[in-house]
Amino acid sequence: MSSIVMDAARVSRSLTRIAHEIVEHNRQIDDLALIGIRARGVPIAARLAAALHDLTGVSVPTEALDITLYRDDVSGHTPGK
Repeated sequence: MSSIVMDAARVSRSLTRIAHEIVEHNRQIDDLALIGIRARGVPIAARLAAALHDLTGVSVPTEALDITLYRDDVSGHTPGK
């Protein structure tokens, strides 16, 4: 059985709040880019970029980063053994 940690409305509010925090702590977001880690981080980065655009009118570029080759929890190798 799975439980819902955050519903859609709460995720949306959280992303809007994060966008506000980014704007508050970065006077100029023209030099900002968002990078989402594949796979779940990519849609979050896109939604955050949309929230930033809605807030400021600035289109923040987004990219995806694939860390599969750098993960030590999927190779079957246990560090230190």
